[in-house]
Amino acid sequence: MSKTAYVPPKVWQHEAPSGGNFASINRPVAGPTHEKVLPVGKQPLQLYSLATPNGVKVTILLEELLALGHTGAEYDAWLIRINEGDQFSSGFVGVNPNSKIPALLDRSVEPALRVFESGSILLYLAEKFGSLLPSDLAGRTETLNWLFWQMGAAPYLGGGFGHFYAYAPEKLEYPINRFTMEAKRQLDVLERRLAESPYLAGDTYTIADIAVWPWYGQLVRGNLYSAAEFLAVQEYPHVLRWAEEIASRPAVVRGQRVNRTWGEEASQVRERHEASDLN
Repeated sequence: MSKTAYVPPKVWQHEAPSGGNFASINRPVAGPTHEKVLPVGKQPLQLYSLATPNGVKVTILLEELLALGHTGAEYDAWLIRINEGDQFSSGFVGVNPNSKIPALLDRSVEPALRVFESGSILLYLAEKFGSLLPSDLAGRTETLNWLFWQMGAAPYLGGGFGHFYAYAPEKLEYPINRFTMEAKRQLDVLERRLAESPYLAGDTYTIADIAVWPWYGQLVRGNLYSAAEFLAVQEYPHVLRWAEEIASRPAVVRGQRVNRTWGEEASQVRERHEASDLN
């Protein structure tokens, strides 16, 4: 532990960047920083995103919907470079005032509808196309239970554990211990649930699995924060089984490639405008 205790000021002020990987884009105010119109393609759905865990939720769902035969789920996926501040353009802020990816514009309706926040997008698309969300009250409710669990839980994994373990400019014992404890508790929540059923909502693959897998599934597979050994993920065999099963789905494989700008060249499809872009 640090021997020098931080004493918070009476009134906090943003006087200097805090350091770390995202210091250049973190700021305490909202709104656009520059004027720029978003591009619009020919498909019914316009997605503005990046292949982060939150971003791939939507591209995986869109690829799953297309695989099920929902041609209305065709989409243009435009790359938003968050490290360069694309999310602060006037056009992007118009679709998502929170300046976070992903953001969706549905141009199949008049007037076009904006949909922002990944959980809202998943629910909107599942209801629009009547797929991957059970219609019976019990199944729908259990799916939404786990969808909203992910919305509340992932900030502790991403902004908490991931930030202090992988991205913070200084490794600090207290926050790493605090958020590691919470990350492992969350993994245990999933382990206990997946010991009871093959998928989070029961016997059927749903948007709940699509929401949770890019965070917790990729974490236990060693593809998030390089933290699998640190978190002793072998302690969660049911989560590992579920994670590998979902990873093998063709739509999941395709969805992960969209708006990806890192890794092997073959894994990157920076923008997607038609199905052949993924060939």
